[in-house]
Amino acid sequence: MLQTMADGPNMDQCDCGAIAGPLGVCVDYYHGILAEEQADPRMGRWHAPVVCAYLLQHPSRAHEKYLDGQFRLLQLYLDKGLDALLRVAAHQVARNKHGARSSYDMAPLAAYTPLPPGGSPSHFRATFSGLPFREGSFVSDGHLAYGHRIETIAEATVESWRSVRATQESQGR
Repeated sequence: MLQTMADGPNMDQCDCGAIAGPLGVCVDYYHGILAEEQADPRMGRWHAPVVCAYLLQHPSRAHEKYLDGQFRLLQLYLDKGLDALLRVAAHQVARNKHGARSSYDMAPLAAYTPLPPGGSPSHFRATFSGLPFREGSFVSDGHLAYGHRIETIAEATVESWRSVRATQESQGR
């Protein structure tokens, strides 16, 4: 069984606003997913959406300069699906192996909305601490079910960030 990694005061609520689950707060779930991916390559297909959604829900743990690209990657994933996201990721890896000057090719993501400047959302309707963890696994009911749960988290992440933009626009910012 996976042990929780969070301890200390007020660990019953995550910094994204989520209530802790049986494993702890979202970081405990995130580390658990990353560890399980190492033993289950099929689960690793959702690695990019997991990382993007986690960092966008917890921007204090991310490098700010990458958040816009991660937001756009989640939008691509929701718009075109996992296979399209994996193709874009493979393109990036191949491009970087050939010594590209720029660290990231934003052309495949240009059609997607940039990350709103300013503050981050304080609530997400689906978070990592809400993921089921049964029989020592996040995929005990199958990889497809796990993928649907990750997609729901990705949708909730994009939705909350878009609400930040809508709030800013309604306030004339």
